[in-house]
Amino acid sequence: MKQNSIYFDLFLTFLKIGAFTLGGGYAMLALVEKAVVDSRKWIEEKDFWNMITLVQTLPGVFAVNTALYVGYRIKGARGAFAAMLGAVLPSLVIIIVVAMFFSQMWKNPIVEAIFLGIRPCVVALILAPSVKMVKSVGLKLKAAWIPVAAVVAVCIFYVSPVYVILLAGFGGLFWGMVSYHFIQKGGEPC
Repeated sequence: MKQNSIYFDLFLTFLKIGAFTLGGGYAMLALVEKAVVDSRKWIEEKDFWNMITLVQTLPGVFAVNTALYVGYRIKGARGAFAAMLGAVLPSLVIIIVVAMFFSQMWKNPIVEAIFLGIRPCVVALILAPSVKMVKSVGLKLKAAWIPVAAVVAVCIFYVSPVYVILLAGFGGLFWGMVSYHFIQKGGEPC
């Protein structure tokens, strides 16, 4: 019985997160961290942020990839399936219900007002873990220009985000190699 309870716990944890998160995967970060790091202590905080870094690089839906990673780390393939099912089920049910009544709901002023009120909350839910992530990785002030340059490139100069991501990846790889070289030579890391 105890063996199956962890699968149910993974399912229920991600079902709650999936049901009460609006705005996508980044908006759910605070809830996932609270559940898997603070409450259940399934993952250490440092490992959690490393996981987020890894999950961001994978193709697919961020929320699903996060659930898969946590579930797999806790209980292997079956744990990954349980967590993923919990994360996906609320959205699936909501999408089916909305699709059934979409034409009647969309023009409803109450529904429009609800979505208008939800927007600022979604921004806050995405911004809060972003700030925490920056603090946890110890982003140095001299590197603060990188995200600013990325936003300017995408929003003002209309550079494709794909190019920005590729440039950031290759830049990080180059910087890591240079830093590693300096450490090997006995110097200070960059």
